[in-house]
Amino acid sequence: MSAWVLPDHIADVLPSEARHIEEIRRDLLDMARCYGYELVMPPLIEHLESLLSGTGQALDLQTFKLVDQLSGRMMGLRADCTPQVARIDAHLLNRAGVTRLCYCGPVVHTRPSGPHATREPLQFGAELYGHTGLEADLEILTLALDSLKAARVDNISVDLADARIVQAVLQGVQLPAAEMATLHAALAAKDASELKSLTRNSPVATSQALQDLVTLYGDVRVLDEAEARLPALPAIRDALVHLRWLASHLDGAIASFDLADLRGYAYYSGARFSMYAPGASDSLARGGRYDEVGSVFGRNRPAVGFSLDIKAVAAVAVELPLRAAIRSPWAEGADLRLAIAALRRQGETVVCVLPGHESEVDEFHCDRELISVAGQWVVKAV
Repeated sequence: MSAWVLPDHIADVLPSEARHIEEIRRDLLDMARCYGYELVMPPLIEHLESLLSGTGQALDLQTFKLVDQLSGRMMGLRADCTPQVARIDAHLLNRAGVTRLCYCGPVVHTRPSGPHATREPLQFGAELYGHTGLEADLEILTLALDSLKAARVDNISVDLADARIVQAVLQGVQLPAAEMATLHAALAAKDASELKSLTRNSPVATSQALQDLVTLYGDVRVLDEAEARLPALPAIRDALVHLRWLASHLDGAIASFDLADLRGYAYYSGARFSMYAPGASDSLARGGRYDEVGSVFGRNRPAVGFSLDIKAVAAVAVELPLRAAIRSPWAEGADLRLAIAALRRQGETVVCVLPGHESEVDEFHCDRELISVAGQWVVKAV
């Protein structure tokens, strides 16, 4: 195999795509700052027991593991930043009130999430700690929407669910861990026959509620159906009220509901959402409430957040036109160097043409040039 061939689902990012991704990254960080979120930069690698604390088997299987040559301890390359940010909130900041944090950096996965997905996403996310109310859920939901809009993603739709609904239906169901995982998978796949088989020894009401759940997806009318068909449990009633309230504040975004959606169920403890756009093969952003995320770090306080892969967003976002640049000759004269420096301080891109390369392709769309007129360097349109 050639030395320059990269592993499957790992790719170099070339100049035009890198520019597009970097513009989106800056726009997302600016949007988070507008909402009052502070930037943190957790490490790419850390001790495995810390990295995987409380995350469940799914993240364990997605994590590359290696031995630290200094300590001999097992280490991992992060597959998700959320546990790290929870650790920062719990142990390093340890604030009493509300904390808003955001992050942006690469994560690495042992397996791709889909046929065309990268194993090295560039993850951006925001977390809000310390508030139990729906106001925090709405803030994160709105920030996620505004982030995709800032990245120039159009026609966004939002799919809403709530982990408490399935948890309430399954309360009291005694199944081995493997069978419970199969049941969760059957719910996500809407496999009614598998659900019936798995719950054959469960109470009739539970089995029927699970059968109903796989049909409860669609527009806001689903919430009315759920209220009529699902058990009248307080947790289910509260979840439906909360979902209706959140959907009413989406400011024109298309809302749908899938009450059996269990993606990321190991994380979520309340309302959760996924955001989609035309052209994307999967959701572009995912988030929700996960109040238990900090418990393994000794500080179990309310938490809600979202994350997205900037590379996936870039694939469907409208690309900005290339900013025009200025072409300049190369010369040793101090007057030219001063003229170039002054233009760059003004934010202009000035590309110096090196000797012998005057006819090469213009990668920066130089629509102006720096020329000498009567002993003065001036910018003229090409």
